[in-house]
Amino acid sequence: MIRVIFLGTSASIPTKNRALPSIMILRNGEQLIFDCGEGVQRQMLIAGVGLRKNLRIFISHMHADHVLGLAGILMSLSLTGRQDPLEVYGPSKLSSFIELVKELFNFTPSFDIIIHKVSDGVVYRGRGFKIVAFKVKHMEESYGYALVEDLRPGKFDPRKAEKLGVPKGPLWKALQEGKPVKIDGREVKPEDVMGPPRRGLKIVYSGDTALMQEMIEISRDADLLIHEATFDDTLQEMAVNELHTTASQAATIAREAGVKKLVLTHISPRYEDPTILLTQAKKIFDNTIIAEDLMNIELAWSD
Repeated sequence: MIRVIFLGTSASIPTKNRALPSIMILRNGEQLIFDCGEGVQRQMLIAGVGLRKNLRIFISHMHADHVLGLAGILMSLSLTGRQDPLEVYGPSKLSSFIELVKELFNFTPSFDIIIHKVSDGVVYRGRGFKIVAFKVKHMEESYGYALVEDLRPGKFDPRKAEKLGVPKGPLWKALQEGKPVKIDGREVKPEDVMGPPRRGLKIVYSGDTALMQEMIEISRDADLLIHEATFDDTLQEMAVNELHTTASQAATIAREAGVKKLVLTHISPRYEDPTILLTQAKKIFDNTIIAEDLMNIELAWSD
């Protein structure tokens, strides 16, 4: 199961109901944070989640509303005595930002900070999944990220195992783990008793971006698409000029990509009530919701 926590959902400046952008994904003990807006640590406290040992941070781009909270996280980790290295991923200027934080605040962390400059493609492989970065249309170096789980083994067919003479117990487990077994001198292979491989879960986070058709293929068959929707459709020209997306544009991507659920985030502070965004999006893609601060979504395999 994967748990997605929306720590901040506003665009550019915080509001009384929305903090600045940050999304946390929890999977099998790994903690993945995408963007670190100002105030992210307080949002984590309210959400009841702390900073874990197995933590990685991914920054989409170097606009202040997406990165200023990283400085506080680094200092808090050091104050609490972290020794394990921290891996941080993002555009090339992320390294300069972290070095400047160290210099300006006379900050020497208690742990190594390993900075990965991202580019299109796989930037991290975890246990049973990968994080893929992709370029988006915003500032010069702007990225979205996709969490893509590995293929899972097919379904085990006990009737086939019994027919092949494999007794129930440890040998069944071995076959389900992909290991061949010996029965009376014969080899029974996993593919003899297992169905075809099954897809894992897929989550796509757009970061800040203008409309881009490439997002359709990137988001293809995603279980969850988290897409910015800074403006409603009446402000489409502003969206074009500022390299952002409207609600209907995000919904069109979700529909064309065949995603299961669309969450609109990065909501402009002009929308104290974002109903207009939801209404416009749902006309195109019904399974749409508006992200709210501290909202949780849990995803699990359907088969």
